[in-house]
Amino acid sequence: MPLITVSRQMCSFGDEIAEALSRKLGWELISRNDLFSRFPGIAPNPYDLRMLSESAKYYLNRNGSGGTFLESLTRELERHLESNPAVLVGFGSQVIFAGRRDAVHVRIIAPKDARILRARRQHHVPAEAAAKIIETADRKHRRFVSTVFDTDLSDPNLYDLVLNTALLSVDECVASVLALYRERELKNRLEPAAFQEESAERLPERPVFKNQSEEEFAGILDMYQIDWKYEPKTFPIEWDAEGNVTMAFSPDFYLTKFDTYIELTTMNQKYVTQKNRKINRLRELYPGTNIKIVYKKDFYSLIERLRPE
Repeated sequence: MPLITVSRQMCSFGDEIAEALSRKLGWELISRNDLFSRFPGIAPNPYDLRMLSESAKYYLNRNGSGGTFLESLTRELERHLESNPAVLVGFGSQVIFAGRRDAVHVRIIAPKDARILRARRQHHVPAEAAAKIIETADRKHRRFVSTVFDTDLSDPNLYDLVLNTALLSVDECVASVLALYRERELKNRLEPAAFQEESAERLPERPVFKNQSEEEFAGILDMYQIDWKYEPKTFPIEWDAEGNVTMAFSPDFYLTKFDTYIELTTMNQKYVTQKNRKINRLRELYPGTNIKIVYKKDFYSLIERLRPE
């Protein structure tokens, strides 16, 4: 079943947007406040319930089910969502359901001064107290997601849509989320059939190599049953003043079992020098990346070192 996750800053209108989405779609609204009453199996006794309410780290403790409280929460939610579409608010739901084709992940934000003004109106407190409320909430939200999921709550890569309510109204935000959800729903309905039809007709294709040496090397890897990928990744290594990539490097092969990139080269010293400079820059920018330059004459000696016993 489809779902929408809503991550929000305090006083960003995130809760109001989530409630409006729930009403318009006719879906359940599930927040951290009602997780444990909705799914009592997650925290079977008062002590666990209190600790989960007070401590993010407690989610990583093992419980009576043989796993952690987080694993129990994930399992209960997945089981429930098999037949119940829902709007999920907070509790790291954007991380729990990351990568699901039927999920839309939304982040609601607003400038701090706007949120302080809203907090003043909501809690009837002066500006200094309102700022303290906002800062405390932001810190706890960040700490929860960081502690439980080892993830930065503000990372835009977690979200399909980030909405700033400085100028956007609740209705405008709801319309934007619904438009995205409906487009995603249509895409998911159409793509599986197209994918199945294409998969049935197409066989895996061998890559088109740039030269004979690469093709020969791939053949040797196949002969010794060493898994490989051809130019699977491009590493930017130089940028201009505006941040545009001006030079990138795509190693010829990646040996998956050995976590090693291979760059083939000829005996021409000019090209060897250029490739060495690129590789040194790559190692400087991407520490821990294993990459080797291999001459054609060294094909077999390398393979002998890699071949399984």
